[in-house]
Amino acid sequence: MKLSNSLTKSYFLDKAILKSKILAFVLLCLCSGSSISVWANHLKGGWIQYEYIGPGSANNNIYRITVKQYLDCSSTGAQRDQRVYLGIFDAQSNVQVIQTVAIQLSGSDNPNKTSFDACLSNPPLGKVCYFIDSYVTQVELPSNPNGYVLSVQRCCRINGIANVSGNSSSIGVTYTNTIPGTISGIDYAKNSSPAFAQKDTAIVCYNSPFVFDFSATDVDKDSLVYEFCDGLTGGNTSQVGTQPNPPSNPPYIGVPYGGSFSGGSPLGSSVTISPTTGIIAGIAPSGVGDYILAVWVLEYRAGVLIGKTRKEIHITVADCSISAASLKPSYITCDGFTMNFQNESLNATVSSYAWEFGESKFPANNFSSNPTPSHTYQDTGVYQLKLTVTSTGGCKDSATAQVRVFPGFTPDFSVNGSCYSNPFLFTDKTQTQYGIVDSWRWNFGDPLTLADTARSKDSVWKFNSPQVVQVSLVVTNSKGCESAISKFITITDKPALTLAFKDTLICSIDTLQLQSTVNAGTIKWTVDNLANRLRIQKDSTATPIVFPIDSTRYFVSVNDNGCITQDTVQVNVLPFINVKAGLDSNICQTDTFRLRTISQALSYSWTSSTGELISNTKYPLVRPLVNTRYYVTANLGKCQARDSVFYRVAPYPVAAVASDTTICYGNRIALQGFVVGSSFKWSPTASLLNANLVQPIAGPTKTTTYILTANDTLGCPKPVSDTITVTVIQPLKVSAGNDSSIVASQPLQLNATGGSSYLWTPATGLSDPTIANPIAVLDKSVDSITYTVTAFDINGCWAKDAVKVKLFQTDPDILVPSAFTPNADGKNDLIKPILIGIAKLHYFSIFNRWGQQVFITTENGKGWDGLYNGVKQPSGTYVYATEGVDFMGKTIAKKGTIVMIH
Repeated sequence: MKLSNSLTKSYFLDKAILKSKILAFVLLCLCSGSSISVWANHLKGGWIQYEYIGPGSANNNIYRITVKQYLDCSSTGAQRDQRVYLGIFDAQSNVQVIQTVAIQLSGSDNPNKTSFDACLSNPPLGKVCYFIDSYVTQVELPSNPNGYVLSVQRCCRINGIANVSGNSSSIGVTYTNTIPGTISGIDYAKNSSPAFAQKDTAIVCYNSPFVFDFSATDVDKDSLVYEFCDGLTGGNTSQVGTQPNPPSNPPYIGVPYGGSFSGGSPLGSSVTISPTTGIIAGIAPSGVGDYILAVWVLEYRAGVLIGKTRKEIHITVADCSISAASLKPSYITCDGFTMNFQNESLNATVSSYAWEFGESKFPANNFSSNPTPSHTYQDTGVYQLKLTVTSTGGCKDSATAQVRVFPGFTPDFSVNGSCYSNPFLFTDKTQTQYGIVDSWRWNFGDPLTLADTARSKDSVWKFNSPQVVQVSLVVTNSKGCESAISKFITITDKPALTLAFKDTLICSIDTLQLQSTVNAGTIKWTVDNLANRLRIQKDSTATPIVFPIDSTRYFVSVNDNGCITQDTVQVNVLPFINVKAGLDSNICQTDTFRLRTISQALSYSWTSSTGELISNTKYPLVRPLVNTRYYVTANLGKCQARDSVFYRVAPYPVAAVASDTTICYGNRIALQGFVVGSSFKWSPTASLLNANLVQPIAGPTKTTTYILTANDTLGCPKPVSDTITVTVIQPLKVSAGNDSSIVASQPLQLNATGGSSYLWTPATGLSDPTIANPIAVLDKSVDSITYTVTAFDINGCWAKDAVKVKLFQTDPDILVPSAFTPNADGKNDLIKPILIGIAKLHYFSIFNRWGQQVFITTENGKGWDGLYNGVKQPSGTYVYATEGVDFMGKTIAKKGTIVMIH
């Protein structure tokens, strides 16, 4: 064995990890001023890589071995190993085959960061830094068909790891890798393991979406598949166990995960790893702290698994949030062209959004400022999605992702099998419009085993008992589409047998083919009737020929390697058949109805005397327009019968009325009816005059629908009706206003309501008798006058009201009687002002002898009844005060006394 040291120094602080768009930045320790005090000075992960250099002496191979070890930034002294001890084991026997190799420290990187993205809230205090120690050597190994296992062990991890049960500071770590040997006769030893990208131990914000790149590259261009796996223990807290020399033999034990976490779900069920890209994405756990994250990359060459390269790190979930743009690693639609997008960052401080969907050929539809846009792509293909956000604090960030649009991917499969004691064949039937179907993951749903899976296109599985299972298939295509389908499959204790019919009828002169469907096994038919035992042909097929002379039961049995099922077919035999087409009848012209045939026949043929086309069913639909005879031929095999039926066709009676109409309340109208028939009837008749006439007079008081019904005796028994609705305009509620008193030459404003047009009579003194509110001016020659207003609505209906105007030969005034007697005799029960030429009453108030106001009104014609708060007031003298304004705008005010007498 030959050894040589070489220095490989790699600074791998990936600025992309610092981008807020993936909610992560590289972190192993806070060197000073840290606000996170729980971190201990221990290991934080590592991995082993080997590179094939070339052939050595004899039949040996030379490899460069690199061990990467990550430590907390404050690690010093014994925790910064000057060497590591590499164990090399036979991959089949797990026996150490080469003496332990001590690899000296070849170099160390110390990335650090003192400033943070403006989009990050609650960033760490101080600076972020960590150590990456590299140990590089060269070894020459003999050719070994079993291959080799490379291992380095160290203790201990940091304290308080969130997804580990117990004291994590006493748990060590094992870095391991495998060099392949000979597999299926092919030597794969001349191989270099995949190299992980230097985007390690990250901090993400708790309960927030993040994306973390765990990808690797392979110089041999092998196919790489990524999976979560268990973190491995190694070493112990004893003096010699902290750095075992030699490392213990494989296999190695996984760390004790706690709670709902596991090696396959290290960050919870909301975080997954892409098997094709190594991208880890999802929603970070809600608990703050460090988490063990282990991934192995499976290396396939031409479909053969040749190696597993494992990398383990600690990822920190911090108490922070990010105001930034965050997208999923990629998007794909395989069932349409429309996709919905949203910012995966949940921070509430984002104030604006700018989306670009990657369709530069369609600029009008390529942008959106909606926080959650829905976009329909115009064609299939791969597009670049971009999101730019701006937060209220001035943070501006962008993120990009690939969008794949390849609709037309439909998963499906078929199943062949029925009996549990025989294997079932599952055949993929997936259809893809773009690309090819390139992977299959079957789960046969067998509850008795965990090995009921397969990866081939078509697969076979044998169940151990009758049951109903749910079989699922997950398929992908070369365009990146992935879809799943599940089906419930019934596993029986007998083979499947399906009969086309189990009870049928034939004529005694007929031959019948029995029909059945079986998936597997041999079939045999027998009969229960000795006379018909020889009247069967091909009794070992699914479709035998029988010609019984009388009714017979046929038994069928299917045997599939000892699984047996049986069933029965009843064949009834008739010597002849009859057919009845029905009784001759009268029908109404244009009616459609069914012919009701009575027969045991299995097929029918129809014709008509008019040439009308009729479907050859037992109960066909017909629509005769003239007198018609229908002929039917009924067949049961070779037996036949005939009959006919006659239908006399008569036209429908006619009933018609004029269009709907409208009348004014109290008016009448003649209903315009028309009838062709032997009789007719109007309804309702309560508001009709001469209801026995075709054109009666209608005088309804409310809107009414009248029905005219006609009957005939020519052969059509169905009545025919028509309707007319008479809409009644209800009486107008017309008001000419209250009676009034004025003085000579003083203008009076009249005001009518309730109509759409008006006419006042007489026109004496009116400014315009055709408007609702004319002004009346009367001279001293008139003592009083009554104006009548006629109001009309839009339909021409009208109504009248009148107002009396009394003319005083004095100046405008407010008169108040000196006494009143509120004794409910209908005479002088109210005290109220009399307005002479007053346009508006401002108030009329009454006070008792203590100055208390007992009544007030501003309405003309309203007075006091002697009550105050419902209590009768005592007889005596009361003071009044009143004020109003005349039609010329002059204020009239008066005060005085009144006497109430009980």
